[in-house]
Amino acid sequence: MNKEAFLLALYDELSGLPVEDKERSVAYYREMIDDRVEEGLSEEEAVAALGPMDEIVREIVGEMPLSAIVRNRVAPQRSLRAWEIALLVLGSPLWLPLALTAFILLLAVYIVIWAAIVSLFAALITLAAGGVVLVAHGVVNSGAIGVWGMLMALGMGVALLGATLLLWSPATALVKALARLTGRFWGWIKRQFVKRGGEKR
Repeated sequence: MNKEAFLLALYDELSGLPVEDKERSVAYYREMIDDRVEEGLSEEEAVAALGPMDEIVREIVGEMPLSAIVRNRVAPQRSLRAWEIALLVLGSPLWLPLALTAFILLLAVYIVIWAAIVSLFAALITLAAGGVVLVAHGVVNSGAIGVWGMLMALGMGVALLGATLLLWSPATALVKALARLTGRFWGWIKRQFVKRGGEKR
């Protein structure tokens, strides 16, 4: 694919974005291709070096705030006629609660996921703090609680600290996976607005 065909395809793929953002992205990739051509690559090689179109679009859309994409998507392309306004107003008892419910549901799922993550780390911190307190208790109060009490406190403290260390790595891996998953989820939502924002294909 040569430069102009690539840039036209990119502009078409970004049809749901605001015009200035599409033009800025196309200008950026035009300059990138020109730089690579100046380095000795052909247009086709320079375009191929950019990577697949889907990844480029995903990256561009991922950097845009969702609010800007939605604003562009819902902004009327022409002024509404009187009957369209009346239909929107009369239909609002139906579509407004549905839209609000969908938004609140998505937000609730997002909050629940991150609340679970915060709770998991709070539990791990509590385990670690309990371990430290038990070890300190065993050492400081060894005379009052006796040898067996000291050994029990030290053993339980070390067990709690060990459990914290064992669970820390899986917990951080889970957080990273959930962060990637939520990032992909919001990226997917953005791409749905972008795909539906322009002319039908």
